[in-house]
Amino acid sequence: MSERTTIPAQPDPAHGDPGGEPVLAIEDLTVTLGTRRGPARAVAGVSWSVRAGQTLALVGESGSGKSMTVLAATGLAPRTAQVTGRVRLLGEELTALPESRRRRLRGRHVGFVFQDPMTSLNPVLTVGRQVTEACEEHLGMTRRQARARALDLLDLVGIPSPGQRVDAYPHQFSGGMRQRVVIAMALACEPALLIADEPTTALDVTTQAQIVELVADLRDRLGTAVVWITHDLGVVAGVADSVAVMYGGRIVEQGSVDAVFDAPSHPYTRALLAARPDPAHAGGDLPAIPGAPPSPLDLPAGCAFWPRCPVRGDARCEHVLPPLVPVAPGHLVRTFYPPAEDE
Repeated sequence: MSERTTIPAQPDPAHGDPGGEPVLAIEDLTVTLGTRRGPARAVAGVSWSVRAGQTLALVGESGSGKSMTVLAATGLAPRTAQVTGRVRLLGEELTALPESRRRRLRGRHVGFVFQDPMTSLNPVLTVGRQVTEACEEHLGMTRRQARARALDLLDLVGIPSPGQRVDAYPHQFSGGMRQRVVIAMALACEPALLIADEPTTALDVTTQAQIVELVADLRDRLGTAVVWITHDLGVVAGVADSVAVMYGGRIVEQGSVDAVFDAPSHPYTRALLAARPDPAHAGGDLPAIPGAPPSPLDLPAGCAFWPRCPVRGDARCEHVLPPLVPVAPGHLVRTFYPPAEDE
């Protein structure tokens, strides 16, 4: 990769101070979807924040509420959704803004990388044109300026010979290269926040590692805050600073990567860690968590993991929701047994 990129190597003032105001902060976010079968609570009382130059990983099985949390926070929830709570982007309260203002903020300061690059790319437009659109719309660049920036961005994300590939179409790229193009699009306006929603799931293992390394490198160089949504705890260990484990639309465990991996305290977190494939035991059955996640239409009154929980150490969990309490500095878990009760 060449060094000719003109993208700044240090965080822009708009990106905030890593030790100051969070780039994105959500507080008590709840999302209820209207369905033909009744209301479905997809997210319930979720709170977290992410700062400049840091990566927060949202972890959990499909249907746990990870993607809906960030979609609702950025104003992209379905129209049938009822969203409550507070959301601040760069210190500005999003929930109180008209949609036109939210759209401008989202386009300028939030970049999205989704699971399948072909659903993010227009097959009839060149990749260069798809990168330049945001530059012209949100940065006021001329067509020539935007094209020059597109070349820099394609170079930055590792597209070989960007001067030749800028006029190619998505079908002329491999899956990994298409995902790099999507990342270039997401970075076009130097966003303060990058949301990566399962960005490596559809890729082979080697390309997955390259994309993870690329995002981490761009975060460090540009000072971008990253929210990484995944079910793969192996990816989390290599890319994130902090992690929030979600189940049934709620956070069940939250803390630094080291705290959660070294001392997983919720039965669901431990089950996820135990379900990771082990190369040393290749050829046998893959480890799995028995049962299935709950339907948001019919969530248990207590801990949503109770029907699948291998511990069931306290009968209250079936009917009463355990509180999210600190078990160590900066390490929160849904439990009836915080350390103070044992002292």
